[in-house]
Amino acid sequence: MIRPAVAADESRLRAIQSAALDDPWPELLDVAIDSTPRVLVLDEGDGPIAYALTVPDRPVAYVAELAVVPGLQGQGYGTQLLGALLDRLDGDGFETVRLAARADDERVRSFYDGFGFTADGTLPDHYDDGGDGVLLVREL
Repeated sequence: MIRPAVAADESRLRAIQSAALDDPWPELLDVAIDSTPRVLVLDEGDGPIAYALTVPDRPVAYVAELAVVPGLQGQGYGTQLLGALLDRLDGDGFETVRLAARADDERVRSFYDGFGFTADGTLPDHYDDGGDGVLLVREL
C-alpha cells in the first residue's frame, strides 16, 4: 500500500535513508513528515520499505529523495512508488517534476528514463564527495 508518511514511520525512514542513499539529507527528513515536503511510503504491512520525499514549489515538484531498502531493490518497489507519486502529483495540479541524479550512475538514469525523465543540465560537484549530478525533468 502506498500512503502518506506518519510520525510513527520516522525511525524506519531514517534507517532506509542511511542504508540506501549515498548522500542522505537527515535534516530534510526532520521536517518532511509533518510539513510542506510530501513523503509517500510503500508499506507492505510491516512498515515502510521505500519512500519518496518531494518538495513542492508549484507548479514544480522536486523529488529530493527516493529510497528502497537495499535488500529489496530491483524488485519493482521503486517503480511502483514513483508511478504512484507521479499520478498523485499530476492529480494535485503539478506541471513538472524535477530531480537530481548522479551523472555517472547508469542504473539510476535508466530507471528515470523509463518514466520519461530527460536531462536538463549538469550539476557540477553536486554531491558531497564532489561527484557531478544531472538535472532530470519530466512534464506531467
